[in-house]
Amino acid sequence: MSCDQLVGLAIPADAMELSTSGGEVTAAEVVEASGAGAAAVPEHCLVSGRIAPVDPQAPDIQFKVALPTEWNSKVLMFGGGGFNGSIPAITGDISQGAPDQPTPLGRGYATFASDSGHQANEYGSQDGRWGLNDEAVRNFSGEALKKTRDAAIFVIEKRYASEPTQSYFAGGSTGGREALTNIQRWPDDWDGAIAWYPAWNNVAALLAGQYLSRALAEPGAYPDSGERQTLLDASLEACDALDGVEDGLISDQRQCNETFDPATAMVGGNDLRCPGGADDGDHCLSDAQIEALNAMNDGVDFNFPLASGETGYPGSNVWGADLGITTIDTPVQPTVVFLALGTAQPVQPDMPRNAPYLSVLVDQWVKYSVAGDADFNSFELDPINPEQQYAERISELSGMLNSGTDISAFADRGGKLLLAHGLSDVLVSSRATEIYYQRLLEQMGQEKVDSFVRYYEIPGFGHGASSHFHATWDSLTALENWVEQDVEPENQVTMDLIGAPGRTRPLCDYPAWPRYVDGGDPMSASSFECVE
Repeated sequence: MSCDQLVGLAIPADAMELSTSGGEVTAAEVVEASGAGAAAVPEHCLVSGRIAPVDPQAPDIQFKVALPTEWNSKVLMFGGGGFNGSIPAITGDISQGAPDQPTPLGRGYATFASDSGHQANEYGSQDGRWGLNDEAVRNFSGEALKKTRDAAIFVIEKRYASEPTQSYFAGGSTGGREALTNIQRWPDDWDGAIAWYPAWNNVAALLAGQYLSRALAEPGAYPDSGERQTLLDASLEACDALDGVEDGLISDQRQCNETFDPATAMVGGNDLRCPGGADDGDHCLSDAQIEALNAMNDGVDFNFPLASGETGYPGSNVWGADLGITTIDTPVQPTVVFLALGTAQPVQPDMPRNAPYLSVLVDQWVKYSVAGDADFNSFELDPINPEQQYAERISELSGMLNSGTDISAFADRGGKLLLAHGLSDVLVSSRATEIYYQRLLEQMGQEKVDSFVRYYEIPGFGHGASSHFHATWDSLTALENWVEQDVEPENQVTMDLIGAPGRTRPLCDYPAWPRYVDGGDPMSASSFECVE
């Protein structure tokens, strides 16, 4: 079928494995080629569509498919972010893609994605209203992934009169969770997946966010931008050289976590803790701030059962992270601030829009998904010991929103998984991804896991953006080579675009980290060796 002929195409309900009321193509137009080099966008047919719910009160799933005129016979689905609510840019690049390599569409892939089954309001990816409708909750939890995939494949086969030869998924954060959910629940659909900083244990992460939000809301507990800079300076002073070179990055994060204590650390020859523990300005931290920061680092355990089996959430690597320093002048720093601690302290009953991203996100989730009441004061929910009716609802949600860790069926059919996470991520903790990887080892053993999974941790990289080490990696080529040519990923390299543009580091197989080799160029990955 031509692009024009796709307009109005009905997508029958039986084309999708999960229950819907069918779908349709609402628009299709030929988009001319544009751009040059790696950023070139080839001529393609851009399709818009909708998948109708079973419940007439539930929102549609809105989706898009980009169909290149010159198709490579492969497909790639993009993941979303936060609570989704909008369709990812399917003509662009995947999370942290290499800037000198073509985008998936530029390589000839047919690409597609959806809004996960609801349309966001002014809160964007933090809009939690979907939590009021059960079908919308199920869609966000993962069902929209399957429905969108099936509908998109139906359209793709109508366009090309051919089935795809390989199917890949790529996403970060919620998109990383979606990658892991897809390969766990529908392993036969996917040949490979790329999961950056995946929020796989979603409900545990949200409960930890509630714990942290309430900690930061305590009087005097919220550090401003200057105090965040002072903490970063103290962390680097104590830990930067642990990897053999002072380069503004902490590579031996585990040793730093074991030895750094904000209550006893020094910065510029002075105590990091303010005299007497009282707030004394940006050059030091008060006891209230240190307590909140320790809560971020320590994590939280829950005193009630979750259907997902999770019992807590690990802390994040706070020491050495950019918690949102507003005085840094780079194009990505506003995003860093937005996704970290924001510019306003969490408060109730009205959570400021510029409070920490996680505080706004969790406030919406508690109101709509847990309490079912837009006027509920979210701080009344104790994430450790919630009231019985809330505990039961949270447990129920955990069984839907969390990704399972048994991906043996995906492994057995030859699927390949690439995992990556920045060590300075304070929105989704790299320690949580370590737990995911460790569970794979416990289930399958090292040899089996090595046959289909690689996990890399990147020093200095935060949540999708960093002014210190903005990581990029040609992960799609690595995945293609592994799936299609049986060439295992070796000597993979990540390149910094912003902190020190062009600086490279080796991607070390977890749990290894990059240690500097004396005499080498600190800008070059070849000057580092992977050690445990």
